Amino acid sequence: MTLWLTAMLVWVAAGARVGRVLVKPATTARVAIVVAVAAVALAATVAVPEIALALDNLLPRGLHSGPLADGVVASAWILFATATSVVAAAAWPVVSRSNLRRIAFVGYGLGVLAMAVNLFWSTTFGWIIVALGCVFIVVTGVRNLDWTTLGRGIAIYTAGTAVVAVLAVLQVRRACIDASPAKAGEPDWAWPIWAAAALLIAFGAVWIVVELWVRARILLRQTKVLHRIMVGRFPEVVAHGQPGTSTQLRASDQVAQIMDALYLQSGGGVELVAAGPPPPLVSARADRVAQWARNPLGDVVVDARWIAPPEGISPRGWVQAIARAYEAGAGAAARN
Repeated sequence: MTLWLTAMLVWVAAGARVGRVLVKPATTARVAIVVAVAAVALAATVAVPEIALALDNLLPRGLHSGPLADGVVASAWILFATATSVVAAAAWPVVSRSNLRRIAFVGYGLGVLAMAVNLFWSTTFGWIIVALGCVFIVVTGVRNLDWTTLGRGIAIYTAGTAVVAVLAVLQVRRACIDASPAKAGEPDWAWPIWAAAALLIAFGAVWIVVELWVRARILLRQTKVLHRIMVGRFPEVVAHGQPGTSTQLRASDQVAQIMDALYLQSGGGVELVAAGPPPPLVSARADRVAQWARNPLGDVVVDARWIAPPEGISPRGWVQAIARAYEAGAGAAARN
């Protein structure tokens, strides 16, 4: 059951990458990621014992290199290594966009040749190619690690690829010591580790989409009350008749609408002497803006200088800070 679930989840990730290619320009790197994740999904599917047995029954005598299912699994991982190597090549500064297309063309050609050799001569050769390709991917991934949304996705993807590299080396070692293969219809050796590697790669491939969606949902929830109050006062900041958009775009629109409404409430750019200059402390500044947003006719006075995001903070982060202060103030008022 675990292998079936793994295959399904990896196919879902492949579908998500296809959707991303359909809504964004189909660059060489994006197409390569789709091919890579689809190859992992194929490998995870054929690794299911029932499917492997059915595939072997199509060619009872097998291939020169061994059972058909084993050859297909190794070929799928070769395709993964080839496609991901194209993406890794794009991360090197010496590779331009035009050069990347040539590298992709040559890389896919060599990958197809390696798959043919793997199927019709030696599966061990195929696993050697997988190991070498994964080493190049891991080295490139480590060079590009950073604490950003993309960097976290690369880290997860690279971790899965490193596991595949180790498993490929172990496959070569097993072939060299003539270890007995798994029985037909039974899970192959180390199948939980193969499943974990496939899931890491799939999760890393869709990490950007998942994280951006989660962050957008959190932002929509955090700014819901502040947005409702400010839009109620200044409904003109909302473009009526706007078609439904994605969660990320709705979150961005909500941030822009709150900023526009705050700007209008402050007088549209008028600087007030009574407001004074905003303090450098973000929390104190956000708390005062939140008090003023809650009661613009009260004792608290701010102007456009207070509304503008502090240095080093994005409009999204600034609106979140104001919304948190607004909620905290509303909670304190309710308790009193």
